Amino acid sequence: MSVPQIDKATTIPARLRAAREAAGLSQGQVAKLMNMHRPTISEMEAGNRRISADELAKLADLYDAKVTWLLGEAPDSLASDDPKLQLAARELGKLKPDDLDRLLKLIAALKTDDEGKEA
Repeated sequence: MSVPQIDKATTIPARLRAAREAAGLSQGQVAKLMNMHRPTISEMEAGNRRISADELAKLADLYDAKVTWLLGEAPDSLASDDPKLQLAARELGKLKPDDLDRLLKLIAALKTDDEGKEA
């Protein structure tokens, strides 16, 4: 049985964009935080620019994502038998796209608030 090959040329750019959007950031915001120009971020997400290991690590940290996921070495979804996660996933699937976006931004804000309280 052969292992399916992951096309990293398309996986990394797609996952970079998905992670940025899930973090609620624009390309311009990411560029500013990374001390880059916005077109550079656009080129990365389009797969037209190589990304250094250092840049990938910084983006993963910024997006609160794992480098292995960005590289396509981790699955798209979690395999879990946790009933709470299964219930949450079912309920999230019922939300309208705009409501889901608002919820993700709220979660990001809560995480930011929690991190600020720990310091």
